[in-house]
Amino acid sequence: MLKCSGDEMGTIVRITGPVVIAEGMRGSEMYEMVRVGEEGLIGEIIGLSGDRATVQVYEETSGIKPGEKVERTGRPLSLELGPGLIGSVFDGIQRPLTVIREKVGDFIQRGVRANPLSRDKKWKFTPKAEEGKEIEGGDVLGTVEESGLVQHKIMVPPGVEGKLSKIVGRGKYKVTDEVATISTGEGDINLNMMQIWPVRRPRPYKEKLPPEVPLISGQRVIDALFPVAKGGTAAIPGGFGTGKTVTLHQIAKWADADIVVYVGCGERGNEMTDVLLHFPELKDPRSGRPLMERTVLIANTSNMPVAAREASIYTGITIAEYFRDMGYDIALMADSTSRWAEALREISGRLEEMPGEEGYPAYLASRLAEFYERSGRVVALGSKKRIGSVTVIGAVSPPGGDFSEPVTQNTLRMVKTFWGLDSALADRRHFPAINWLTSYSLYVNNVKGWWEKNLKEDWKALRDKTISILQRESELQEIVRLVGPDALPDRDRAVLEAARVIREDFLQQSATHEVDTYCPVEKQVKMLKLVIKFHDKCLEAVAIGAPIEKITSVPVKEELARMKALPLEEFNKKFREINHEIDRQFERLCGEVSK
Repeated sequence: MLKCSGDEMGTIVRITGPVVIAEGMRGSEMYEMVRVGEEGLIGEIIGLSGDRATVQVYEETSGIKPGEKVERTGRPLSLELGPGLIGSVFDGIQRPLTVIREKVGDFIQRGVRANPLSRDKKWKFTPKAEEGKEIEGGDVLGTVEESGLVQHKIMVPPGVEGKLSKIVGRGKYKVTDEVATISTGEGDINLNMMQIWPVRRPRPYKEKLPPEVPLISGQRVIDALFPVAKGGTAAIPGGFGTGKTVTLHQIAKWADADIVVYVGCGERGNEMTDVLLHFPELKDPRSGRPLMERTVLIANTSNMPVAAREASIYTGITIAEYFRDMGYDIALMADSTSRWAEALREISGRLEEMPGEEGYPAYLASRLAEFYERSGRVVALGSKKRIGSVTVIGAVSPPGGDFSEPVTQNTLRMVKTFWGLDSALADRRHFPAINWLTSYSLYVNNVKGWWEKNLKEDWKALRDKTISILQRESELQEIVRLVGPDALPDRDRAVLEAARVIREDFLQQSATHEVDTYCPVEKQVKMLKLVIKFHDKCLEAVAIGAPIEKITSVPVKEELARMKALPLEEFNKKFREINHEIDRQFERLCGEVSK
């Protein structure tokens, strides 16, 4: 931690949008937080030269004049981590928007200050550590029931170790109340229920583990074909109207993560409003409790200061790492990293740096890497083993849907799952509009064992066969465009029909349907088995000479089309019946041919 007397300050000499140059800042350090101007706007030092400091201001700077003061705080831009995070809505630098609204109304005023964590609310603390025992960073001192879904573990901060000389009993305490004292070789350290952590410094852990458990989202095209592992990374690029935000909302609602951190970074206000309005109404599918009881929202919309947009990503990932250290699985959604990169570009231009491709700074790739590399499934600090994960899913908004632009290309170098949204699919009202030909997942072999262990099915074989059918359909579609479907052999026409069933009855999924919005993995595998079996029976019937017109009009197709709207229990009862009907109807069809 930096040391500062509190009265050290400099003077503004130049202002360029969110970038302020101040003199008299000798002794300052990079990324130190400062207060700018008479209103005390929050800023961060991003450059030092002699006694001049370049400050990135996280609020609107209009009206600030040269000659006004810049006051040092002595510490980097940091977050307050403790009880009160869950269910809160923060801006990009962790100002609590609901508290600010109560203070100044619907519009945030410059220089307004509010503690991210309430200093008045008391939390019921239950001690878990014993006095006299040796403890280390990451050990759990006690727990707080923060919500009906999250038990908040009060941990020893990283880097602190010694003998627990004192711990308070069960009772209600504020986050600033001392709850424990640790005796170290350098003296006693008093701990409360809150940690302060710099946003740009990754939180430490003991060991990084391979990503072997899939993050189940309930979206069939994701879970069954292009999975992301817990602790993994995924990107979802797409042009305007292809469904990036809706897909992220679906994953945030239904993913089997313990906690969701949703970062609205530079997107339109109405999209964030949709999250704020609908999330409190949603029920967690596993517990039935409100979804907000395991959600942290960070709202930094397009009309908010551009510099804070750049910080919002780090705010989100730091909060995610904090809960990861408790042993939870975290899903972090960043919507969108393109807007974050645009903020980097604007600030870089204000700093008069040499631009790279399309005006983005030359360090764009390294900044993206810094963000995505903070994901992972890890063994957390502490004497008792706890495993937690942070899965990072970033939306990318390439201008005009051009995936060759720098943000998309640099993101693809970092992530291992790519869900490419296709405007042609969106135009056909096929949602999620994830293109099965351009998308990929490098976690397939990692999570294969999980599927086999939990579902006792050869999921990978089903997945690979599904993708091969869809790829074959794409090849045949090229011929159909030239000569029409009637010129194809019956076998190829049967493949087209089976692929259509896969596309429409399996891959297509409605986010607004009360049942189809979420598909359990058990149902996904059984649906996949049925559509693959339909494909195989079609080819068998063609091989013995059955007319393609009869093959494409078998009644069981209607049952296949209806299966995704069936609740799990009803579908499980119907599965054997549909399976039997596929066999019976094709046997009858083949029997008619043999006669």
